[in-house]
Amino acid sequence: MILFTDYAKKEIIRRNINIALVEKTLQTPDQFFQDEGNIWVYQSKVDIGEEKLYLLRIFVAEDEPKRVITLYLTSKINKYWRE
Repeated sequence: MILFTDYAKKEIIRRNINIALVEKTLQTPDQFFQDEGNIWVYQSKVDIGEEKLYLLRIFVAEDEPKRVITLYLTSKINKYWRE
């Protein structure tokens, strides 16, 4: 089970991020890697209906319980995508 911090909940609303895309990325990310310390990045390329792919990046504290710290969509896929 992954919890959402109050900040992450506000960001979902503020950035108008579809919660179904968030849940799918958390369950089956296209990429998953350690950022700093116990923070991991879950990311997936997503179509948000604008005929353009975006990268959904979700930062998760891998404590128990796991917590989504923040998240955002970016069009700069090449900047963050790891080969």
